[in-house]
Amino acid sequence: MVWRSPFGRQRKRRRPGLRGARCARAMAPRLQLEKAAWRWAETVRPEEVSQEHIETAYRIWLEPCIRGVCRRNCKGNPNCLVGIGEHIWLGEIDENSFHNIDDPNCERRKKNSFVGLTNLGATCYVNTFLQVWFLNLELRQALYLCPSTCSDYIMGDGVQEEKDYEPQTICEHLQYLFALLQNSNRRYIDPSGFVKALGLDTGQQQDAQEFSKLFMSLLEDTLSKQKNPDVRNIVQQQFCGEYAYVTVCNQCGRESKLLSKFYELELNIQGHKQLTDCISEFLKEEKLEGDNRYFCENCQSKQNATRKIRLLSLPCTLNLQLMRFVFDRQTGHKKKLNTYIGFSEILDMEPYVEHKGGSYAYELSAVLIHRGVSAYSGHYIAHVKDPQSGEWYKFNDEDIEKMEGKKLQLGIEEDLEPSKSQTRKPKCGKGTHCSRNAYMLVYRLQTQEKPNTMVEVPAFLQELVDRDNSKFEEWCIEMAEMRKQSVDKGKAKHEEVKELYQRLPAGAEPYEFVSLEWLQKWLDESTPTKPIDNHACLCSHDKLHPDKISIMKRISEYAADIFYSRYGGGPRLTVKALCKECVVERCRVLRLKNQLNEDYKTVNNLLKATVKGTDGFWVGKSSLRSWRQLALEQLDEPDGEVDQSNGKVNGSTFSKDESKEERKEEEEELNFNEDILCPHGELCISENERRLVSKEAWSKLHQYFPKAPEFPSYRECCSQCKILEREGEENEALHKMIANEQKTSLPNLFQDKNRPCLSNWPEDTDVLYIVSQFFVEEWRKFVRKPTRCSPVSSVGNSALLCPHGGLMFTFSSMTKEDSKLIALIWPTEWQMIQKLFVVDHVIKITRIEVGDANPSEKQYISEPKLCPECREGLLCQQQRDLREYTQATIYVHKVVDNKKVMKDAAPELNVSSSETEEDKEEAKPDGEKDPDFNQSNGGTKRQKISHQNYIAYQKQVIRRSMRHRKVRGEKALIVSANQTLKELKIQIMHAFSVAPFDQNLSIDGKVLSDDCATLGTLGVIPESVILLKADEPIADYAAMDDVMQVCMPEEGFKGTGLLGH
Repeated sequence: MVWRSPFGRQRKRRRPGLRGARCARAMAPRLQLEKAAWRWAETVRPEEVSQEHIETAYRIWLEPCIRGVCRRNCKGNPNCLVGIGEHIWLGEIDENSFHNIDDPNCERRKKNSFVGLTNLGATCYVNTFLQVWFLNLELRQALYLCPSTCSDYIMGDGVQEEKDYEPQTICEHLQYLFALLQNSNRRYIDPSGFVKALGLDTGQQQDAQEFSKLFMSLLEDTLSKQKNPDVRNIVQQQFCGEYAYVTVCNQCGRESKLLSKFYELELNIQGHKQLTDCISEFLKEEKLEGDNRYFCENCQSKQNATRKIRLLSLPCTLNLQLMRFVFDRQTGHKKKLNTYIGFSEILDMEPYVEHKGGSYAYELSAVLIHRGVSAYSGHYIAHVKDPQSGEWYKFNDEDIEKMEGKKLQLGIEEDLEPSKSQTRKPKCGKGTHCSRNAYMLVYRLQTQEKPNTMVEVPAFLQELVDRDNSKFEEWCIEMAEMRKQSVDKGKAKHEEVKELYQRLPAGAEPYEFVSLEWLQKWLDESTPTKPIDNHACLCSHDKLHPDKISIMKRISEYAADIFYSRYGGGPRLTVKALCKECVVERCRVLRLKNQLNEDYKTVNNLLKATVKGTDGFWVGKSSLRSWRQLALEQLDEPDGEVDQSNGKVNGSTFSKDESKEERKEEEEELNFNEDILCPHGELCISENERRLVSKEAWSKLHQYFPKAPEFPSYRECCSQCKILEREGEENEALHKMIANEQKTSLPNLFQDKNRPCLSNWPEDTDVLYIVSQFFVEEWRKFVRKPTRCSPVSSVGNSALLCPHGGLMFTFSSMTKEDSKLIALIWPTEWQMIQKLFVVDHVIKITRIEVGDANPSEKQYISEPKLCPECREGLLCQQQRDLREYTQATIYVHKVVDNKKVMKDAAPELNVSSSETEEDKEEAKPDGEKDPDFNQSNGGTKRQKISHQNYIAYQKQVIRRSMRHRKVRGEKALIVSANQTLKELKIQIMHAFSVAPFDQNLSIDGKVLSDDCATLGTLGVIPESVILLKADEPIADYAAMDDVMQVCMPEEGFKGTGLLGH
């Protein structure tokens, strides 16, 4: 390629390693460009660096790339301005690409269509019923007739402008919603006011059938207070029917009736294929026999009988609930029945009613669909027939779709979710349909009269709708204006780019550097252009760092002037920003790297020679072993000036935590020859860590490590370290003498031989002394290694006493679990301990004989005596700690083949290692006296200690080991005290493949059954063993999907307005 010399002449240079040198070449790799830019450093010494070398290092005269030939941007070439985002601006551009604002008319209601409802998260089940109820013209008309408190809101000249209308009752919410659904100009409206008034959780999917029942009951109760009978009775007139539970005695034939109203018929679909079969089963006769016999009042005895339901009257709107969501006793949760049920568009109910001769022909008016295979997830939509036009519409939240040819089409909905069963969809004849997702069918009674086609919105509601429509129109105008402004701005940017991009290349004219990232953001239409920030590209000399040239672009001074005038920023990087100091330093480093292998051999040869006289230098042996690696790392490291800004280009900064960690690691790493520095910064006194090298060898090493500490052979070692060494030697000799004396004085205590035991009191003494086991262990460490450990000066028995000076352990506990915290001392040993150590508190146990009649009965008295108050506090604190843990280990043992695990056979399975049978004996109130241990309070009042002081004392006590030996068939789980039993069951399910509802858990014979309780309250402590007995393991692990979605108990509509809350 052609390199233009800054001195005016042109000469051809072949770039090494490239496949081509002209414009038609393939893009050069970044590494090859880097090597080519610095190849001159092999033959040029640092002091010989010229301006031509500097410009070559900054790649000033690299040939620019041509659009169409270079497919992407060459980051190693500052003159390549191709592929930086210019392609979207060059040529003709569609106006729609200048904005990301949708056409506001897309939010406008289509002609002869209905209005949708926004899904607020998981409220699709609410939206489907609202659309069904809205298209019930009689219900809508009755709600419009309800009196409203809106009169306070309406002024004489119309709606108040300064405040929004807020409905106060459920009827007012429905009124306003229905009015908007009828006459709004919007494509969809927001039902959040209605949902909020009911107190529904917008993020939780609820049972749609239960919602329908509860809301109808609430609406009926609300409307019952109205004076207008057409309003008061609308729910009963439209949805209420009547049937009777009829029981007939087989003995006397007496018939008993119990009348009941219904608003929907709940039909079982299991085992059925047609809707008529489901209705027949609902009305099927039931035999009452055996234990289920009926008490006949006529016979005055229990008799066999039959019971059935008789339909007495049917409503205008017949709601048929298909019971798709049923309770699964095996899993303990609801599941969905994805079986096909066939139904016709015309349903003749005359065969099912008691009184014949009336009009019982019903026409299908709505099908409510649940898409999804699980009862706890999925989506609700509704197919509803317009009673005025006879057209079918699919209501899917915001989207409304009109069916073709006035026909109901369910095929698309049935194909959306794959069925778990392999049942094929049955064929349906004309006028019939079949669905495995329909959960509610709505039928309307056929009449000869045409429905009232005019349901007018009351004037006060229409004013509210008009106001909302005005707001919508204002929004449309505002959005259209924003689109226009965005288009105008985009056109201006288009002209700016077309003009400036052609003037970006610098050529031989004056130039400046701008970061590639800023140029890309300037060409990015989605982000506003920020001021130019070049600070992150500067070196320590406030010039352009050579290492940053790969992320910079060289542009003309003309383009740079326009950029800085329009967008501001800085500093400007002109030709004066080329840093000679950095180039010279890089030249030195590169030459050293090339020379390193040769110098390594030279230094090795020089190290073989023996240094004579005082001409040598001290070098650390560790540094000599790794000096080549240290030199490579130092030469490969970017200069400290590269990252001095602690940031990236244009204000994107590194995190403080990362920089702190990096600095900490750098501080911990020793540089060359720092391994022979003492803590005072002088030459260390240990000659084993250093060696003497010749002046020639040091000269070579100093080239690579100019800042390394230098120690000529005549340099004295650190005087302070010498003094400390002498003191240390004297202390070591003293410690050895002390340790030998103490070991000779207390040989049995040191070797742990011939130790007394409280449970088997020795006969030759009536007094034993107590010291802390911690003291004994620390003392033994010192005696074994006196030069490494500090001598023990005091016994420190205060750790065994409470703040009142009382003993913290009972005689019984010191013979069992607390025996690990104390050490027993013979009287002769105690005399020696008092001579060798400072004793803060004397603790002893005395054996005395009780009674004259039986001299063999013994009693043991402690001095000082037990402090019952603090002892009880210690036990409480220990128990509290066991129930306030996090990330602790417990064990789950699975019982196989219904075999009961006996405590005698495997005691470790039934008893927590932290609460054995011996512990349970200890857990009695400390107020009860041990018959073998006299520890009376003496009647003296003691000062109560605070909880904080007590905890501080508790931390001094050494706890006994709680490790559990894991046995076969157990698995360890990590749990926390605040975790619920339900969450633990989920963990066990993953570990053992046993579903939560099949798990029978127990601990220490206590059954764990409360799923909401925490492990802490259930008594599960660290290292506990929980027994798991599985009822029937589920072979199909995928069948647990529903269980994972129901980790918390179902709340249903508890706490909502549907239940009067």
